[in-house]
Amino acid sequence: MTIETKFQTLRMEAQATQDLDNEGSKVLDIESSVSKDSPFPSHLDDFPEGGLVAWLTAFGSFLILFCGWGYTTSFGVYEDFYTQHYLTNETSFAISSIGSFNAFLGTSVSLIAGSLYDRGYFYHLVIIGSLLQSFSLFMLSLAKPDQYYQIFLTQGLGSGIALGLLYVPSLAVVSHYFKRKRTLVMTFVTCGSSLGATIHPIMLNNLLNGHLGFANGVRASAGLVSVLLLTACLCMRTRLDPPTTPVNYVAAAKKCLRDVPFTFALAGAFLVQTGFYYPLFFLQLDSIKHGIGITFSFYSLVILNASSCMGRVTSGYTAAFIGVPNLTVISAISCGSIILGTIGLSSLTSVVILGVLYGYFSGVYTAMVGPLVAILAPNPSELGGWMGICFFVGGFGSLIGTPISGALLTSNYTWWKSALFSGVASLAGAVMYNLMGFIYTKRNKS
Repeated sequence: MTIETKFQTLRMEAQATQDLDNEGSKVLDIESSVSKDSPFPSHLDDFPEGGLVAWLTAFGSFLILFCGWGYTTSFGVYEDFYTQHYLTNETSFAISSIGSFNAFLGTSVSLIAGSLYDRGYFYHLVIIGSLLQSFSLFMLSLAKPDQYYQIFLTQGLGSGIALGLLYVPSLAVVSHYFKRKRTLVMTFVTCGSSLGATIHPIMLNNLLNGHLGFANGVRASAGLVSVLLLTACLCMRTRLDPPTTPVNYVAAAKKCLRDVPFTFALAGAFLVQTGFYYPLFFLQLDSIKHGIGITFSFYSLVILNASSCMGRVTSGYTAAFIGVPNLTVISAISCGSIILGTIGLSSLTSVVILGVLYGYFSGVYTAMVGPLVAILAPNPSELGGWMGICFFVGGFGSLIGTPISGALLTSNYTWWKSALFSGVASLAGAVMYNLMGFIYTKRNKS
């Protein structure tokens, strides 16, 4: 989520917020993640805005997000299956650590992948990442029951690194072909993660809990992912030469950490991400343990992720009226409040309401992180570095959040403790975002 999809919003909200903050121009060069002094070819402004190669590249990026973040945000299916059938001797803390470590690597490895992409290693990153994702999933199918280390190494470590290698390059390459249509195209591309987070849970629930079982079910899923990633690799092509001077992340880090509003934004990102993945990882298990029908519980994540897609799509238009900082605060408060509301989950109706509401506002929050950093960054040439640092710090929140929630859950499934921790963490993040907005506004007026 999450996390996922963040780069899409940099395109979608750029045009929607420029009348409010006069900062939209900063967002136009995010995907390239390059220095202001980077000399591009003289035909930089001559974007094709379409054509066979351009749309095939966009389709390839769509498929990569479908197989990347779409698969990661479907971990709630594995969480449920591991807890009840495959890793019955492990605690909820240990099981949720698999998914949280995967999501953390998806953002942290992006720092390295972004730097390599700037140096012209697009094809290397995409091919190696695709092979590693396919290999990791097939190795996961060989994992034996109650062999935690086998699952952690394949699904947590291997698949997480693959996700990090694929994330930035697959999104950045789209900006080689589109400028005027970039918002529309990036919306289409990042819908791949939302569609994946909707399709994968349906497929995995029926495979893992059906007659195929874990091994053959994961192999079938890995086969689908492999075919789609191969198609993506064949479709995507670069058009522009790499910049001469890539972003210096060390220099960018030193500068951004001295910026007070951005420091509060980092604190907000860390705290919100600490509670962010709790519903994504535990909603299905929570539904089943509360006696709601297993068949319907299998579709709880589908409801959540489908609603998240709507949140991402509509957030740009909402931000045009109330502003990116304000919408970030509203979405963070809403996410924290809805997580607290899961304490009262007890019926099918409550699952639907909580899933729809959390899905929508989590989608809005995810969509706002990128444009928010674009507003805070004083220099568009440093935006790639600031963005990577924000994602990296937020990734630490996702790394520790769900394992702590799992530890609080215990084997007795004390749901209110986990929900209280995650909800309070997200609300604390909203407070940090609110302080950020106050200081940022005051600074601009002075």
